[in-house]
Amino acid sequence: MKTDLFESDHELFGRTVRGFVERHVIHKMEKWDADRLIDRDTWRAAGQQGLLGLAVPEQYGGAGETDYRFRVVIQTEIARVGASALQSGFSTNDDIVLNYLLRHANSEQRDRWLPGFTTGETIGAIAMTEPGAGSDLRSVQTTAVREGEEWVINGSKTFITSGMLADLVIVFAVTDRDLGSRGFSLFVVEDGTPGFTRGRKLDKVGLHAQDTAELFFDNVRVPDANRLGDIGGGFGYLMQSLPLERLGIGIAAQVSAEAVLGWTLDYVKERRAFGKPIGEFQGLGFTLAELQTATEVSRAYIDRCVREYNRGTLTAVDAAKAKLWATELQGKVIDAGVQLHGGYGYMMEYPVAKAFIDARIQRIYGGTNEIMKEIIHRDLMRA
Repeated sequence: MKTDLFESDHELFGRTVRGFVERHVIHKMEKWDADRLIDRDTWRAAGQQGLLGLAVPEQYGGAGETDYRFRVVIQTEIARVGASALQSGFSTNDDIVLNYLLRHANSEQRDRWLPGFTTGETIGAIAMTEPGAGSDLRSVQTTAVREGEEWVINGSKTFITSGMLADLVIVFAVTDRDLGSRGFSLFVVEDGTPGFTRGRKLDKVGLHAQDTAELFFDNVRVPDANRLGDIGGGFGYLMQSLPLERLGIGIAAQVSAEAVLGWTLDYVKERRAFGKPIGEFQGLGFTLAELQTATEVSRAYIDRCVREYNRGTLTAVDAAKAKLWATELQGKVIDAGVQLHGGYGYMMEYPVAKAFIDARIQRIYGGTNEIMKEIIHRDLMRA
């Protein structure tokens, strides 16, 4: 059963994305992994093709396109070639950083920051996680203290996606510890601001081309004009934006699982043992049947979540379910794909091996899957 999520406009857009992938992605992937970085020319090329900042209003150079299905098309086409790091970078920019700006930036801030998100000139990052504060965001130690019309930021962040390339970073900081969840605010720190430095480029298990960094803030002064939204509104803003972030992760997991399953089916139809294609052996066949069924059923839920998001009715709990289910399924599909490829599945020249190491983070970032279960559990207890 194929997805019925897309219409003719989405299919046409898919051709544009495929053309971009063929011209600007496939031949660069090995270099990106070696450099631990995706070059800025690729971002600019994506901007020229109209693949970035789709939701940016027309007055700032965007398409003003709020139909999230177009973002799903981009995720799908990038997943077909296994470029998970590029997928992660684009999602961080559009589903997370840009989402915060569209929700909370004032008109002056929109004029300053939004145009670059459509051209690929501006790469953004969100700085929440700290060495001692991961899923428990209330325990962050980075502070922002007001001095006149400026805020002085001190602290450090880690595991920051696009941390090395970022032109602007949205920083989650404590502004009044005594106010509990109302004591956090968001600030935009721009590249070149005195006191803002980047640490080492982190050496990760997978997603090698996606630069991930430590960030340090030593008496960083930003004007009040760089405060994003209300003082004390930061924690609430995070809660508002997490459903889209988690839906994006769930979609990435779903389209990755579909791609890997396709690669695996192609392989078992060609690879022969004992005189016949290995896919004809019943043991392998049953595994493939189970995975195909699970993947199609998962797609139905993901599609529903996309439609709910378009309507503005996607709940945080349903987004958590999407992230939990799809990433767990992704792990199962890829693990089986490696196994069914045999020794070749352990060779990095095969995309299934790269998918194996790239996918592990999916069950961790955006809130660990244990946190997703806790969110769902709490909702059940309130019902």
